[in-house]
Order: sequence, then C-alpha cells, then structure tokens
Amino acid sequence: MNVSEFLWKRLQEWGLKRAYGYPGDGAGGIDVALQREVDAGHVEYVQVRHEEMAAFMATAHAKFTGQVGLCFATSGPGAIHLLNGLYDARLDHVGVVAIMGQQARTAIGTNYQQEIDLQSLCKDVAGEYIVTVTEPSQIRHALDRAVRIARDRRTPTVVIVPNDLQELPYSDPPVAHGSTHTGIGMTVGSKVPEDTGLRLAADILNAGRKVAILAGAGALEATDQLIQIADILGAGIAKALLGKAAVPDELPFVTGSIGLLGTKPSWDLMKECDTFLMVGSTFPYSEFLPRPGQARGVQIDINGANLSLRYPMEVNLQGDSAATLRALIPLLQHKGDRAWRTRIEKDVAQWWKVLEARAMTGARPLNPQRVFWELSPRLPENAIITADSGSVANWYARDLKMRRGMKASLSGGLASLGAGTPYAMAAKMAYPERTVIACMGDGAMQMNGLNVMITISRYWKQWSNPRLIVLVLNNQDLNQVTWEERIQLGAGKTDSTQSIPDFPYHRYAGLLDLRGIYVDDPAHVGAAWEEALAADRPVILEARTDPNVPPLPPHITMQQARAFLTSLPTEPERASVIMGSAKELLASILPVGKT
Repeated sequence: MNVSEFLWKRLQEWGLKRAYGYPGDGAGGIDVALQREVDAGHVEYVQVRHEEMAAFMATAHAKFTGQVGLCFATSGPGAIHLLNGLYDARLDHVGVVAIMGQQARTAIGTNYQQEIDLQSLCKDVAGEYIVTVTEPSQIRHALDRAVRIARDRRTPTVVIVPNDLQELPYSDPPVAHGSTHTGIGMTVGSKVPEDTGLRLAADILNAGRKVAILAGAGALEATDQLIQIADILGAGIAKALLGKAAVPDELPFVTGSIGLLGTKPSWDLMKECDTFLMVGSTFPYSEFLPRPGQARGVQIDINGANLSLRYPMEVNLQGDSAATLRALIPLLQHKGDRAWRTRIEKDVAQWWKVLEARAMTGARPLNPQRVFWELSPRLPENAIITADSGSVANWYARDLKMRRGMKASLSGGLASLGAGTPYAMAAKMAYPERTVIACMGDGAMQMNGLNVMITISRYWKQWSNPRLIVLVLNNQDLNQVTWEERIQLGAGKTDSTQSIPDFPYHRYAGLLDLRGIYVDDPAHVGAAWEEALAADRPVILEARTDPNVPPLPPHITMQQARAFLTSLPTEPERASVIMGSAKELLASILPVGKT
C-alpha cells in the first residue's frame, strides 16, 4: 500500500466517504488511488468545475450532516482556489479537512513551477492544524490529527502531501523515539456545565418578566428544548440567520430573523426584553441586541471563546446547546403572567400580514418578495433550502416559513457571494431523496452558479429524487450593494459597478438537458413554482424581478433616512426607487388588502 492508498483508507476509517475535488499533477498519486476506491464503491467522488466549489461543498456537507467535510486539490493554483470555501468553514465554525498536493520535496525552495508556500498560505484559515507530510509513516498522524481537530474544534484543517511522496510505500511508524502512534478512537467529553452554573442561570431566567431568546446555528439540534423553555418562560424566540431552521416559523412566538435582514418583531423583542438568553450564536451586529445593561444575560455555547462576545452576559454556560437546555429545564419556573408572550404573538401575527402586503405590491415586472411568498406554502416536507449573499438573502430570511424537519443554510460569517449553488449540490449529494432549493441572485449565479449547474447536470440522474431547483432573481443589478450605497453612503446607484449583463438562465438549463422556466407575471409565479416542483429533473427557475423594491430594515434610523434622501439627486433610477420605496412603506403601515 502506498501513501495515497493509505490516505483514502484512513479517511474512510474516520467515516469520510465523500470527497469534493479537482485533479492535477501535484496530486496525481492521490487521484490514482482515489479512482481505485471509487471503482470499489468505497468512496464517492464529486468532481467540481473549480476548487472553490469543492471547499464550499465540503463546508455545506459539514453543516447539513454534522460530519466532517472533505475536499482536495492539486498544488499551487488548485490549493489557492480552496481558500474562500475554507474561510467559509472557519467563520461558520464547521469541520472540513482539505488535502492539498505539493511539488516534490526535492524541489521545494527552488522557485519551482506551481511551488507555493502552502504552510504560510493556509496559516490563517487552518491555524488550528496544518502540516506538510515529509515521510511516509507521517501520513497516519497527519490525517488522524486533521480529522479529529476539524471535528472536535469545528474548524478547517489542511494536510499537504508532496507529489514525490504520494506513491512511496506506506509503513506504520516504528516503535522508537521520535515516533507517535495516533488512533481514531471516539472523543468523549462533558457537554453539560456544572450544576452551580445551571442554577445561577435558572435564577436569572426565573426572575425575568420579559424573556427574549436568540437561537443560532449551535441550536439547530435543540429545537424541542428551545420550544419547551420558551413555553415555560413565556418567551419569544428570534433566530440568527444561520439558525433559521432551529425552530419552526409556524409557532406564534417565533419572531423570525434578527439583524438588518431581520423582522420588526425580532427588533422589538430585543429592545424591550429584561432578560436575554443567547443559545449557540455569535450573531455579530450588537446594535440589534438589547442595549448593554438593559437585560440580564445568559449565554450557552460549546466554544468558550464565544461567550460574552456580543453582549455582557451575567452567566456564561459552556456546553452543548441541547444537553445544557435539557439540564436547565427542570430548574425553571413556569410563568403564569402571559402578557409578554401575548404581545409577542400579536406582533408576529401582524408582521406576517405586513410581509404579505409587501409581497403583493406591484413592481416592474415582479416583486422579488412575491416569488418567495408564493414558494413558502409550497415547500415540500423536509426540503433543504440554500441561499446566496445579496438582496436575495433578505427575502429568504423573512418570507420563507421554515417547518420542522427542514434544513437551511448560507454563507454566514463570510457572506461570500456564490455559495448558494455549491451548498445545494452538497445538500443533494448528502440527501438525494430530499427536494433542494437554491435561492440565487443573478450576480451570484454569474459568479459561480452557472459553473455548478454543469456539475449538477453530471450527477443528477443518480439521485432517487431528481428535484433540485435553482431560483435566479434576474434584476441585472448587484442589488444588496446598490441599496447599501443608497442608505449607508447617500449615493445613487453607480451603473459601472452595479449593473451586470443580462443572461438567459432558463435557456442555459436547456443546454444542459435540464428544465428551464421563466416567469415575469405575478399571476403566474405560483404556477411556475408548481411546475418546477413537479419536474422530472433539476430546474433553473428564472424570475425577472424589480431591483428597486427596497429590502427595508426592521427599524429605519434617522441616519439611514437622511442617506436615502441624499442619494436621490444622483440616483439614475430615481422615479422607480421612490415609487418602489413608497409602496413598501405604505404596505408596512396599511398591511390589510393589496396595494
């Protein structure tokens, strides 16, 4: 057995049996050994069109399955291309192992072709563990440590394998001074804080009259516990964007997303609470949280470095969210006064009416909110939804009602454009029986989405359920940045940077033997979704939407209002922007009926 063959077999022992990557001579031995494992049915290989997509897919695999993601690339440019997706994993705290090729050991330091100092290149993104293998027996502990650290610390790790080492015979490390003998045994650790801390936290929560809960990605497996605690305390639950699937939006006390892409009930919940429970979240925008000193705080997070990071908490509990909440529940006292809960539920019910009214306002030709509003009740059971960065994330965050059993994610901490389709591809490979929907803007679709559609066209026939729908909002505008310039910088749209070319996305689907659907009439949006959801193959659903429908923040500040007014004299689409904004504001004030 050579080094490359051992590499794939050892990764299988760790349970890593799906690899996303792209070949190259810097990883030639690894490629050859992989083919043998694929032929034997031991490893599933997904060949991407660009290494960045491999890293995004590995990140999404980790997010949706809870397992370590795996990607690989050749030396030099291939390794460089992995970086963006690996940073996505790092900032969203999921475990990914990246295998990188390298030039021959004898050439390193000679300015050889494609020779890159990969140790330095990856030092930041994989700072927890990065190693270059220089001797065959070293591959064992390199892989063992890379997988264990990626899994237990939820971070990307990197193993670099020079190409002249890849086909050398493997042997176990000798029993000798200077050798180490690693293993794949399970990690067992405490997931629940000490009883003293739990009781202090319970005292604070029991004393509160207006309790607000914020759930993040770390609370995705704590759905039942969050609901039970909210019922005991009469609390409302807001969700960070990565925690969108943590609790169902059908519950009347779930206020939805928080932040600039969030809801007014979430804003009110945070600004009026007297007690704040934060679970599994590092939500970064402190201005949307309670004011320091306003509320007594309790935080639960598996990573101690995240505690009291965004809000000065009184009690910090380091532990698994579900396990800690389970231990906390018996210590909590049921609150008989339901005035706070009643108000939250009233605000949430009114908010859904506001969103419907906003979605139904006229636009040229389509209101993007209408596209999401029509999808929401049509979402199949156990659907998986991905979204990209941009204004599309606003509608994904607000208008889609998550139900129990669904999964959803996007690039959170990095907010990288172009992650939506590789996320969807990884979701479909992990759960081929489930319907997957990617929500894309046209900027993201042109950046990476068209590329990934080729990969989808290659693999879709092996899925038990062929339904993978890629929604593209075609507005020929890098829309989120355009609106940020208007309300943050007081500048009108800059056509040279913000306008992007038109492209026939639905016709492109036909070139790949996929289904393409086009809609530009609001009366046909529902039928378009039904056609896409009934298709016998993956679909690109192209919706021609109006870029001048504003993604209104949950709370408009005077500074934002002034900047918007300042932008109008230099706004090339002034009349449309004013009309679109006026309609949305009116719908927010008078949500009953259609405007």
